[in-house]
Amino acid sequence: MSQRVFTRERKLEAIKELESGKSVGLVARQLEIDRNTLYRWRREFREAPTKAFPGKGKQMPVDSQEAELERKIGQMTMEIDFLKKLLRSFEEEQAASNGIGRYTRKSRKKTK
Repeated sequence: MSQRVFTRERKLEAIKELESGKSVGLVARQLEIDRNTLYRWRREFREAPTKAFPGKGKQMPVDSQEAELERKIGQMTMEIDFLKKLLRSFEEEQAASNGIGRYTRKSRKKTK
């Protein structure tokens, strides 16, 4: 699995959120990263603010609205599939209880 890379700006935004009083756990969940990563970013920034995060990094789709919408679509697709299976199961159960679509031994013998 490839490692995600965050831009310097995104790391600084995360540190700013921490400094504003948000909990490390909350910010970590929002970024979908480990809490220790945030602690490391904050430590690196405090040790040398101008030298912290020298790489260019790249914008990850995790940070974009497009990725959020794709996650929602995926979740809704899974929910729809689940509900379709549930409905199919319910319809089969109803049909079985009404005797529709299933033969009993007696009804099969009568039709011969």
